[in-house]
Amino acid sequence: MAREDRLRAVDLAATVGISVQQVRNYVELGVLPPVRRTASGYRIFTTEHARALTVARRLAEGHGWSRTREIMAAVHGGDLPAALAALDGGHAELDRERAEIRRVLGAFETVLASSPPARPAPRRGVRIGAVATLVGVRTSQLRLWEERDLLRPGRTPGTNYRVYDEAELRAAQVIALLRRGTYPFEIIEAVLGELRSAGSAQRVRAELARREQELHVRSLRRLRGSAALHDYLRVRGEAD
Repeated sequence: MAREDRLRAVDLAATVGISVQQVRNYVELGVLPPVRRTASGYRIFTTEHARALTVARRLAEGHGWSRTREIMAAVHGGDLPAALAALDGGHAELDRERAEIRRVLGAFETVLASSPPARPAPRRGVRIGAVATLVGVRTSQLRLWEERDLLRPGRTPGTNYRVYDEAELRAAQVIALLRRGTYPFEIIEAVLGELRSAGSAQRVRAELARREQELHVRSLRRLRGSAALHDYLRVRGEAD
């Protein structure tokens, strides 16, 4: 090993702006390659460690530190298939998130295009029988949706009768509409959760579009991290 190839721990840490202790931690976790020591016990870092540290930081920008540690430890432990599996898992995770957003967006488009205008509920609320008539389902169906925590009607004092305010009446209409469109309960639950937090389908649609854009940015970051890992593997002779 050429002496000019050697780096002090403090110099290695400075390349990415971390502490010397973090460098030692990365060695212990396998994020950096194994480190040789001098006869007096000092760690010998090289440009290979600097490359690994740069790659790890780039991976972490897209995949997060937990997955990055898993990937880099597998690479330095000689288990490239495990490293690639962890990498693929990160990209598959984004694909699932993207598909979920699109399913929920599709459900909202159904709500916006097909649902009738929301009917204002009386101040005292609407009883379950009237809601069933308005929505076009049986009262037993409304109770089932309540058991699934999709509906949250109030109760009258004393009699404990179910009463639906305007928001819950709207929720019942949305559930009925989406069930007629064969949407699964998990999508309906996501739709209702968004509606309750944002207040309107239009605002939810805008919020989901924003999340889709964020997902696009995260996807590009993961791609850059994967590209950096490929270059690192190529230098190590493991990319063929």
